[in-house]
Amino acid sequence: MAPGKPGKSAGASEDPSVTLFREYLRIDTVHPKPDYDAAIQFLERVGTDLGLASQKVEVCQGRVVLVLTWLGTNPRLRSILLNSHTDVVPVFEEHWTYPPLEAVKDSQGNIYARGAQDMKCISIQYLEAIRRLKAEGKCFARTIHLTFVPDEEVGGHKGMEMFVQRPEFKALNVGFALDEGLASPSDTFSVFYGEKSPWWIKVKCTGSPGHGSRFISNTAAEKMHKVITSFLAFRESEKQRLKSDTRLTLGDVTSLNLTMLEGGVSFNVVPSEMAAGFDIRIPPTVDLKAFEKQVAGWCQAAGDGVTYEFHQKCMDQHITSTEESDPWWKAFSGVCRDMKLQLKLEIFPAATDSRYIRAAGHPAIGFSPMNRTPVLLHDHNEFLNEDVFLRGIDIYAHLLPALASVPPLPAEG
Repeated sequence: MAPGKPGKSAGASEDPSVTLFREYLRIDTVHPKPDYDAAIQFLERVGTDLGLASQKVEVCQGRVVLVLTWLGTNPRLRSILLNSHTDVVPVFEEHWTYPPLEAVKDSQGNIYARGAQDMKCISIQYLEAIRRLKAEGKCFARTIHLTFVPDEEVGGHKGMEMFVQRPEFKALNVGFALDEGLASPSDTFSVFYGEKSPWWIKVKCTGSPGHGSRFISNTAAEKMHKVITSFLAFRESEKQRLKSDTRLTLGDVTSLNLTMLEGGVSFNVVPSEMAAGFDIRIPPTVDLKAFEKQVAGWCQAAGDGVTYEFHQKCMDQHITSTEESDPWWKAFSGVCRDMKLQLKLEIFPAATDSRYIRAAGHPAIGFSPMNRTPVLLHDHNEFLNEDVFLRGIDIYAHLLPALASVPPLPAEG
């Protein structure tokens, strides 16, 4: 979709929810130096305006999780968790039509900003749905918690991964969680019930050094060539498997990319060591132990002096039930049916903070109510149309009552 002309700034005609969304987008939480304090102050202000209880949990120095709470009429029941992250990925401003932190709205209603899709939209949609429900005088049995976490875009290690280990998280008594999904270019809405396991592997090859004019035997480069050939042959096989079976999505196959190469000190010196980095994302249907044996086999076949090490190795393969017998899924899918939303169930092709929530034993669904929208997270000219954004608020305003009204489960007495 080509950008339209710049539209007017927020005025009397703009929906206040859109104005609030654009205000949040203008807060600079871009890595590597996100202004988390400004984001939390903004979100706290909105929470106070909505009458939500507020708690700040510093999981490590400089990394704070904000929790806003709408207390239910039966706080003993397990709660609904609405999670979102406050950080966004870096931008390359020269490739953007509009400045990426100005939240320009063009004549078509497209709002351009880093975080428009990933995922400041969801944060505001949660809050505005609650605003609407409170204005209607609604209250529900189950407590609703909103968590705003840092550092998701750099792995969540100083965010949700630490938070789920803390007593403050356990005190939330989570029953079911919603987190981010992806936009969908079609009429359908993508719903993610599990995620791939991210593995970041660094392979090191050592060999004989020497002068660049000679045919040295047993070099690190020759071994690295064999390693890369094995890894990329597997990549091609998975790529073809995805291409040949229309039933498969990216989440159903193992993606593998060579992302880093290191080695050499001079043009005329054969290096004694080379290294390569691979980003591998493995679906929950794959036997992880068997896959590591395969990786070890590729390295062993390349010769002596070839080793590998993990820079990230996620072994969790929890998935969330999408059976109609599951009370949480029944509530979620029932609303979607009533609203005539077409759902497409998928495994998330990358990684989100949902994996930490699932690993802690809680069902979680990744869902971003953005259909008929190109997938632009982490891309140049990331945008979200204001009508799609407002429709998302309406969807959450129907989902939250259903989820927060799920009858007491057997384990809850």
